[in-house]
Amino acid sequence: MAGRWLIPLLLLGMAWCQELIDQLLFQGRWNLPMGPGLPLWGVLTAPFSHAGFGHLISNSLVFLPLSWLVLTRGIRDYIAVWACVLLTAVPIALIWPSASHGLSGVVYGLLGYLLLIGWLERRILPILLGLLSLWLYGTALFALIPGVSPAGVSWVGHAGGFAGGLLAAVFVQKETEDP
Repeated sequence: MAGRWLIPLLLLGMAWCQELIDQLLFQGRWNLPMGPGLPLWGVLTAPFSHAGFGHLISNSLVFLPLSWLVLTRGIRDYIAVWACVLLTAVPIALIWPSASHGLSGVVYGLLGYLLLIGWLERRILPILLGLLSLWLYGTALFALIPGVSPAGVSWVGHAGGFAGGLLAAVFVQKETEDP
């Protein structure tokens, strides 16, 4: 399916449209975060909402390559990562005391998936994809440590996304081994 490579571009296009509307019409005040006391549908909108163009650009530069690396494995894997990241975001949205938004939770989910799937499957291509991801983005793992991320950056959102990616890898591997 050749069109699968366009999916990350379409998803990223949604985030860019939201940010353009936010900046042009609402002066940066139209955010769609997830968090305590906010509607639960914020879990679905939060990845597409950012705190300005700098935030969106930094997420975009990592989101696309990691998305395409996961898509080398197939659309099922990509959907599994998104589903598990959104699933792990629900308790964070309900319990964590501050709101958060941005694609970084999904970015960490993609990274977590790529790092674990090769180890689970013990196959050369997934292992190489994981090593490539670690080489390119491994320093981002430090942001999973509380207190390392700058003020205002949701380390728990990153950690939740990473956990979602690990969960997706386990589900995909289990489904692959069980006919």
